[in-house]
Amino acid sequence: MIYPKLLEELIEYFKKLPGIGEKSAERLALSILDSSEEEINLFAKAMQKAKKELHPCVICGNLTTNDICEICSNDGRNKELICVVEDIKSIYAFEKMGKFNGVYHVLNGLISPINGITPYDINIDTLIKRCQDDDNIEVIVALKPTIEGETTTQYINKILEKSKTNVSRLSYGLPVGAELDYLDSLTLERAFEDRKNI
Repeated sequence: MIYPKLLEELIEYFKKLPGIGEKSAERLALSILDSSEEEINLFAKAMQKAKKELHPCVICGNLTTNDICEICSNDGRNKELICVVEDIKSIYAFEKMGKFNGVYHVLNGLISPINGITPYDINIDTLIKRCQDDDNIEVIVALKPTIEGETTTQYINKILEKSKTNVSRLSYGLPVGAELDYLDSLTLERAFEDRKNI
């Protein structure tokens, strides 16, 4: 099918989004054309504002418009229980579960020597500092069960073994290679409850 050039350009932009294929991109582009000019302007402003104002929390790396995110600034959260995740999407998956009352630490990637990603390329230094500030910390490593996830988990355990930090991991009930943000809440909850010391 040959689209008008402007429509084709719009479809191509939607296809750049994760999980959006040709058909979904077509539907989204045509839906935009069916929207009122006011709705399109509000949509564009929301994207621009999010891109401009959202940035990483100085403590955990979660998205926030302030220096410290709502989770880290919440006095009702257990600051001595830190769940280490690969990316921000994983935080939202665990928050939807509704059972975790600790805080998070976003690595922004996983160690992958084959791809040239070393411990210095991800957010591990600030995790070490957080653990040094408190002797009663438990770190729950919640990374996907892949070679990169396992490598990163073992590295975190090794650098924290000399401290008093208790390091545990999600149970192995997770499917190998699974993306945590796609798992159902019950699976995640059981993985948390059955976590094992490393």
